[in-house]
Amino acid sequence: MLLILVSLLCCVPAANTCLQCDRRIRLLHEDLALSAPTVDDQIEMKKICDYAYVTYRETSWERKGVIDPTTLYRARTEYQSEFDSFLKTPHTGSVTFEAIQILEKGRKILEKHLDTFIRDGLCPNKCGLLKRRVMDCFSCRYKIYICPSPSGQQNCGEYPVQAEEGGQAVLNCFLPWHRLLLGRPEYHYSWAPGVPGTEKLKDSDFKALVVTDDSSVVLNQLNANEQGTYRCSLQGRNGTIFYRITFLLAVASLPEQTLRPVISLPCMPHGDNHSPFQPTAGLLVPVIAMVTALSLAAGVGLTVVLGMMMSQRRAVEDLRRRRKEEENTQKTV
Repeated sequence: MLLILVSLLCCVPAANTCLQCDRRIRLLHEDLALSAPTVDDQIEMKKICDYAYVTYRETSWERKGVIDPTTLYRARTEYQSEFDSFLKTPHTGSVTFEAIQILEKGRKILEKHLDTFIRDGLCPNKCGLLKRRVMDCFSCRYKIYICPSPSGQQNCGEYPVQAEEGGQAVLNCFLPWHRLLLGRPEYHYSWAPGVPGTEKLKDSDFKALVVTDDSSVVLNQLNANEQGTYRCSLQGRNGTIFYRITFLLAVASLPEQTLRPVISLPCMPHGDNHSPFQPTAGLLVPVIAMVTALSLAAGVGLTVVLGMMMSQRRAVEDLRRRRKEEENTQKTV
């Protein structure tokens, strides 16, 4: 019955749908048709391949009708592996029936990869506008596919950021699906000063900070007057906003350092006779005179002692000299 259905559908034009958008797969199908032993078998195999194209087209049509290069590569690699195993396996039954089986397996492989792509990969933007490049499974040409924001707007939330004076804050609004955007969108950073979250702000309240290809900015050496509402917008060259988030930056002041008081001793009243630390002017002169007299007396006493020591030393030397002379005189006699 399947062969009859194939014959009825032979007039349906072949469509290069997804798997057949890959040149290697088309060549595999052509080689399969030409490998049939007779011309009639080759015609029959060509009809089977054409019907496979129809099923591939219906499978892709039920799933948006588009595919990305990565998903196409995965489907083609898996299908090609199954096809190579089919060609290497000895065939004892009907070649056409086995060909139908391998082509149906290709449809199931395509269906599996398309289901994963449509569910997780086609529109990964949970918020924001995504314009990406995909392949049309009918024309095998690339086209622009638009994934609108599920929430209907490009504002994607507010995030509080805490920092301290003298510290730093990192603002990063990157999401993986930003890589899929066409062109070279840029990140526009702006800010509105003031305590964040205390009042409703308008676009005119924001001042431009920087336009960069990088998704993050670093604020160093923060001070209290730099706190406020910071906004990051991912924009195209024509001004289209794809994605926007807001950072509520609060900068906490450092606690003031408490200085230890310098303790000073109280001054004694002027003229206090009982103060040992601050003598009065009346006591200062006698003290200086006494110290001077003692210094002079000590100098005189030291001079007298040194003189007596020198006299004693000379007397001892004279005594020794006389004894030596007497001894020499006695030896001569």
